[in-house]
Order: sequence, then structure tokens, then C-alpha cells
Amino acid sequence: QVQLVESGGGLVQPGGSLRLSCAGSGSIFSMYTMRWYRQTPGSQRDLVAIISPGGATNYADSVKGRFTISRDNAKNRMYLQMNKLEPEDTAVYLCNAQEISPPYESYWGQGTQVTVSS
Repeated sequence: QVQLVESGGGLVQPGGSLRLSCAGSGSIFSMYTMRWYRQTPGSQRDLVAIISPGGATNYADSVKGRFTISRDNAKNRMYLQMNKLEPEDTAVYLCNAQEISPPYESYWGQGTQVTVSS
């Protein structure tokens, strides 16, 4: 089992940047595929980016070229560098860890608020 805590959210102007962090504890970080999701009130959680234990990445079309996901397994950390932020990026950003072997359990952090506004 892994515990996840996000940080780094805040208020930023359009065109600005933020770096989110997800700190993991309680388990070997490299045993998990890691994902960033985001959610706005009344909407489902949308996948933003995914990174495999080995570092392979994929992104939602809406953030390609602007966001970069990364991880440091030795530090039990995952990051989301967000550049050229747009008001549409405003959401609660959540960190997710999924086991790479059965039973493929999934764990969530509590989320961090990102608000893009002038």
C-alpha cells in the first residue's frame, strides 16, 4: 500500500507555470504506474498524464507540449511541470498510483487546487 500527498498548487496567471509534486510513502515507488488526473466540480476525473515505472510517458491531447510528467523513484516522487497555463487548466489535480502486478490496486492522493486566472 502507498500513501500519496500532492503539493504545489496555487493561483497563477494565464501563460504562467506551476510544478506539482506527488510524494509517496509506505511502499516501493517503482512498483507503480503513476498518473496525474484533474477534476472540476460536477465533472468526472480526466487523465492528464501517465508515466510508467521505467519512465515512458503519455499525455492528454489538451496538455501535450505544455505539461511534462516525471518521476524520481529513489525519492518516491512524481512531478507535473505545467507551462503556458490556460484558464481551462483550472481544476483539482490528483495523483494516482496503480500496482504493476495483480491485484492492480489503485491509490489516490487528496488533490491540490490549481487556479489559472488573471
